[in-house]
Amino acid sequence: MNTPQTIRQSVIRIAGNSQDGIQSIGNMLARLAGRSDMEVMTYMTIPATISGGPSIFQVHMGSGRVLSAGDSADILVAFYQHSYEAHLETLRDGGVLIFDSTGVTPDLEVLSARRITPVAVPMTALTIEILGGSGKQKGKNIFLLGLLAQVFRLDMEKVRRLIGERFAGKDESVLRNSLLALEGGYAYSIGDMMALYSFEPPDKTGTLQVTMNGNQALAYGCIAAGVRFGAGYPITPWSDIMEQLRVDLPRYGGTFIQTEDELAAVSAAIGAAYGGTVSMTGSSGPGISLKSEAIGYAVMAEIPLLVIDVQRGGPSTGLPTNVEQSDLNLACHGGHGDSPRVVLAPANVEDCFHLVIEAVRIAWKFRVPVIFLSDQALASRIEAFPMPDLDKAMCAPPVPPTEVDQYKPYALNYSNGHGYAPFAPPGTRIADGKYPTTTGLEHDEFGHPSANPRMHADMTAKRRRKLADLAKELPAPEIYGAAEGRTLLVGWGSTMGVLHEAVNRSTAAGHALSSMHLRHLSPLPLGLSEIFQRFEEVVVVEMNDADAFTGCGQLGQMLRASTCQPNIRGLTKTDGLSFRVSEILDRLDEPASITT
Repeated sequence: MNTPQTIRQSVIRIAGNSQDGIQSIGNMLARLAGRSDMEVMTYMTIPATISGGPSIFQVHMGSGRVLSAGDSADILVAFYQHSYEAHLETLRDGGVLIFDSTGVTPDLEVLSARRITPVAVPMTALTIEILGGSGKQKGKNIFLLGLLAQVFRLDMEKVRRLIGERFAGKDESVLRNSLLALEGGYAYSIGDMMALYSFEPPDKTGTLQVTMNGNQALAYGCIAAGVRFGAGYPITPWSDIMEQLRVDLPRYGGTFIQTEDELAAVSAAIGAAYGGTVSMTGSSGPGISLKSEAIGYAVMAEIPLLVIDVQRGGPSTGLPTNVEQSDLNLACHGGHGDSPRVVLAPANVEDCFHLVIEAVRIAWKFRVPVIFLSDQALASRIEAFPMPDLDKAMCAPPVPPTEVDQYKPYALNYSNGHGYAPFAPPGTRIADGKYPTTTGLEHDEFGHPSANPRMHADMTAKRRRKLADLAKELPAPEIYGAAEGRTLLVGWGSTMGVLHEAVNRSTAAGHALSSMHLRHLSPLPLGLSEIFQRFEEVVVVEMNDADAFTGCGQLGQMLRASTCQPNIRGLTKTDGLSFRVSEILDRLDEPASITT
């Protein structure tokens, strides 16, 4: 057996069909990395049809900083001929192709020309031999996990524990067969056909890490924020959050209900918030469209509400299992009338936890609906990050007053430091006997319907002023790289890691490049014009379509409109896939289609 080569990081892409359980072993590899003080980031694709189809899971794990899921794979595992043919181009020159020789026949001339090492392993046949004829192809994913544990000298005790956790509660034979397949893969003599590897000791040790995907982090963040009621309707890729909250909210005295449709979900959440409970609802783009009128009601009635939108490809049913950032316009402007709302977007999995706590704080301080824009890439991406300090993160749900002297819920000027009346739900005793009402009609300070022209103008200005007041509180976005120079990349959502890596690569090659990531999208932070003026060009990188007139995507158009800076241009894509670092760097050299 070869002496293992020491490496700092590796990108492994596993290609097969969705029924092969490749997401399960990819998940276990990622969690193993997290428990070993390593950094990790994953990427996966799954078919949109119930019947299944081709699928991949990519794991980038390393001893040092991991900012993206990786542009190209160091090791490609192909279960089928179509897996080999579709993904060979994603394997770097000089990489390793591990393929199931039971059904894959690679072109050896092509592999030789690219210096790719072919490693034929009869995974299906060996799994059947280990588990018996009844095993068929089930278990070859665990056989592969054992094989990769050997290739990278992974801690087998930790792998066995992960398998035990994965199949806890299953029939004893399921765990036994899984461990048999694992040991069979680990014992296979793959070291005679390829180099073996060992990761360097991690840069950070002794740090308690948690490893999870964005949807899990969002669900736990909601609980930490004090959310105690949620309502939703299933839709990909939001449903995992709904399922997590359905299980976990009752443990904290909360409730999550699945309603008959999207309208009922948002209406139930508004009703619970009106009653004084921190509430939320969520969906993906199609469902948010259906909720739009009710969100407008929450704006008019000044009811604090968290609305999560896990974006996917659109319009209509679109691409249910692919990533896109095309709901920004819907989030910011998707309502009739002047309907200002707050919009936030997390930058990574850790941000999903912490930023949603901030979203709930804003909703209750300013009595507004807050739309939280995640996306499919963040929803399914697994990352490891330091365990949050739960003593500091956990927010107690607000305790409504039992009695107040007087109450104007829609006071035009309220002297409590931020100008908006505190929330007193129905049932609160009001000493002066003047009880307000709530309506979607324009109203006076007590909520009584009013068509007075002056009152409508004042109330409209007050609702708008909430965003202006919030903007004054927002921190200036940090610049990654030089504070001034030739090109500034601007991104939002799940693109932060690849933008940072693009800056690192460009800087190492002697080229000036900086980046800035926006988490607050409505309102935007103050001072962006001054930042943009320090760069020759500002390139807004986002996964949505470019406008025919400006050449910018949705955020790029907003930035041009709000800053009047002519040096802003867009770098967009709509293929349903996440950006690769090389893709961004290559396209930076393209001439801008619109320059002014």
